[in-house]
Amino acid sequence: MNSSLDTFKCKKIITVGQKKYTYFSLTEAEKNGLKGISKLPFTLKILLENLLRFEDNRSVHVDDIHAFSTWSYDRGSSGIQIAYRPARVLMQDFTGLPVLVDLAAMRDAACNLLGSSSVINPQIPVDLVIDHSISVDSFGEVGAFTKNVEQEYKRNRERYSFLKWGQKAFDNLRVVPPGKGICHQINLEYLARTVWTLDVDGETLAYPDTVVGTDSHTTMINGLSVLGWGVGGIEAEAAMLGQPITMLLPEVIGFQLNGQLTEGVTATDLGLTIVQILRDKGVVSKFVEFFGSGLNNLSLEDQATISNMAPEYGATCAFFPIDKDTINYLRFTGRDHQQIQLVEFYAKKQGLWRDHKTVDPVFTDILSLDLRNVVPVVSGPKRPQDLIKLTSAKVAFSGVMKSEFGIFKPAKRVSVENRNHDLGNGDVVIAAITSCTNTSNPSVLIAAGLVARKALAKGLSVKPWVKTSLAPGSQVVTDYLNKANLQRDLDGLGFHLVGYGCTTCIGNSGPLAKEISQTIHYNDLVVCSVLSGNRNFEGRISPDVRANYLASPPLVVAYAIAGSLYVDLTQDSLGQDYNGCSVYLRDIWPSSKEITAIIRKNIDESMFKSRYKDVFKGDQQWRAIDARKSDTYSWDSTSTYIKKPPYFQGMSTEFGKVTDIKNARVLALFNDSITTDHISPAGRILGDSPAATYLVSHQVPPMEFNSYGSRRGHHDVMVRGTFSNIRIRNRMLDNVEGGYSIHYPSGKLGTIYDIAMRYQNEKVPLVIFSGKEYGTGSSRDWAAKGTYLLGIRAVIAESFERIHRSNLVGMGVLPLIFTNGDSWVSLGFSGKERVTLSGLSDLSPRQEINAQIQFDHGEKKTITLLSCIDTKDELDYFHNGGILHYVLRHLKFSTCNSNV
Repeated sequence: MNSSLDTFKCKKIITVGQKKYTYFSLTEAEKNGLKGISKLPFTLKILLENLLRFEDNRSVHVDDIHAFSTWSYDRGSSGIQIAYRPARVLMQDFTGLPVLVDLAAMRDAACNLLGSSSVINPQIPVDLVIDHSISVDSFGEVGAFTKNVEQEYKRNRERYSFLKWGQKAFDNLRVVPPGKGICHQINLEYLARTVWTLDVDGETLAYPDTVVGTDSHTTMINGLSVLGWGVGGIEAEAAMLGQPITMLLPEVIGFQLNGQLTEGVTATDLGLTIVQILRDKGVVSKFVEFFGSGLNNLSLEDQATISNMAPEYGATCAFFPIDKDTINYLRFTGRDHQQIQLVEFYAKKQGLWRDHKTVDPVFTDILSLDLRNVVPVVSGPKRPQDLIKLTSAKVAFSGVMKSEFGIFKPAKRVSVENRNHDLGNGDVVIAAITSCTNTSNPSVLIAAGLVARKALAKGLSVKPWVKTSLAPGSQVVTDYLNKANLQRDLDGLGFHLVGYGCTTCIGNSGPLAKEISQTIHYNDLVVCSVLSGNRNFEGRISPDVRANYLASPPLVVAYAIAGSLYVDLTQDSLGQDYNGCSVYLRDIWPSSKEITAIIRKNIDESMFKSRYKDVFKGDQQWRAIDARKSDTYSWDSTSTYIKKPPYFQGMSTEFGKVTDIKNARVLALFNDSITTDHISPAGRILGDSPAATYLVSHQVPPMEFNSYGSRRGHHDVMVRGTFSNIRIRNRMLDNVEGGYSIHYPSGKLGTIYDIAMRYQNEKVPLVIFSGKEYGTGSSRDWAAKGTYLLGIRAVIAESFERIHRSNLVGMGVLPLIFTNGDSWVSLGFSGKERVTLSGLSDLSPRQEINAQIQFDHGEKKTITLLSCIDTKDELDYFHNGGILHYVLRHLKFSTCNSNV
């Protein structure tokens, strides 16, 4: 770490217990020239401390720091660029493995360009948690967990061997083996410190714990007052290698919470309600910070539930300040006593502490919510912001069936072959308690267990067509459910432990029973899933399921019993008890008092200490995986999981310039809300897809296809999966679902991959047009990598989601937005047009450019587009063909200068 210039003379020493810490005092900085910074939102104070600590007059200038003094007046509208350096990086295996593949390839390139591979090494701590590979193959039985883990290792041994190589080859990298939990819950319960420390030149530096993660839900840690957000893997790699994250000094939306949740309302209901409010407000690329008296009535786990869903409302982060509950949670989860003391002392000293005396900060804008107005809800059928009151869920579903699927009343039910039940439209075929959002919150898991207990006592059972599963975010959940005897009750309804990982929420729901799947497809049934996750995008949960609903864990249990979205949980009977009397949801819903009593009796500090004592050790299967230590990786040319990516082939050390895009063809026309799941699916590889054809040609049988997420280390598989989501709709074609396009001028129909490859052979550049909110959802970098490898030079949309926009720039793909209220629809595009974008070599941040459109009938039209390259550093990345190329060239430049 470089020494700060400390222009504002704010480097001070504090003593906590018997230990001294050096820190950069915001109070002193205000006295010494940074007027008004005590009024800033807490998130901006954290960013300001970061710049004070890294002030070097190269990446961080004194004028950048002064911009914080004027923020109270311009409220984030100044467009000032800052260089931010997080304390650490968090990764999960689906996104982390391709990062390590890139770093391994960069080491090879560094050997060629720089003469040394050692320069490619993480400069800050990196934790990778293997949590996305477990799939719900076995369920509804006591041994489901063991069977699923065995299958996980069988499918992923090669990937895990590569990760173990990376752990040995790279400094500052730790790997949490499979079966420990979800990265965000492990981060919350163990990895995060709230205040970070680093020994530098004989002194211990204390500063806010900050993190970027290769999973969009990294924001969950904001609930523990750690400033963190999701980035693409490409941006994370640059941060690991010492490059700052360049960003605009953000707008900060204050969200005031007042009052207290009423009886029967869960943190999930609150989280989904906030999603709708903030998505309607429009907070993409903005910070959200919570304040108000209502914070006193939320547990820290409740806060984490709200923060987790920041990607669903589009915010960069969703921050809760440090207060007494932060300290209590750190103590409750077994953190070190000295660390806890430091957090409280440092926060109070820095003006980062919230209590009843705290004056509300200045915000760009303020929203308010009275917690007493929140009611039980679900969200669906395909977006988290599609909020529905539970009282209206049945009616809303009937409306969806009419508007989306043309079904005006429930059709006659169909008998399922070889099974003693039938199946119909609206049936819930997947009920999953899954995802970090809710399984990190004891209140909703205890509630689910109590619903199960009361349902069993009444004689209720789950419908036979429902696939049930429980995938907690950490092993601590199993400990307290077992101690409270609630796991036994969940088992009684089929919610057996299936694994510790994301499972259904990421699309690893596993196959439905063959007979059920066949019945669905043969009869074109619209069936449903209900899950306690954060994502319900089209085609994500299961290829068999077309309507997906997010709900709290106790509601997941209730819908599994009801078996259908055509059941009104607030009015209709769930079934009969042993005496033949109707049982309603209100009869089995637990009170807040019951939930609190069980939490207090059955969860304690010792559980966390015991479970995290050997968190990096792994089970016998993990320890048995062999991986030899070497600086560079020995690529296996026969592998279908790990392959050296082509990004650095033929690369020179000269800093680059972009050429104009001339006579590009249109590969696809998309409407609004194209998600990264649409662009780069994570779930099952279907048998008739280009990726499947490739795997079969390499002697991989269909049973071993695994998922797209598990094959993100192999570009030949992943590029074939780009835009292959079964529910995506390219509007160049009429009423066609799936990843298809048309080649022009031939008019030939084919998969998007095949058409793109034909254009590449013809040396024709490609563009994509889309509507609003392009790239919402997961932070997956393969949505940008696949775009790049298909030969797409620019994506032109009405608006972009933050992370995907950054990922596109990081891969050298130009993101552009329409101006003047234009859209491809209003302009009358059909996909036959040719597009020319000029002046790209002289592009500047946020610059308007002219695009010449030549229509098929001969007319030419010039439209104005706005470049979504926000900063000068991003412009450098773009001109160099991507951030990784820039980093390598920059390292070459630095090495040459250091030798002068």
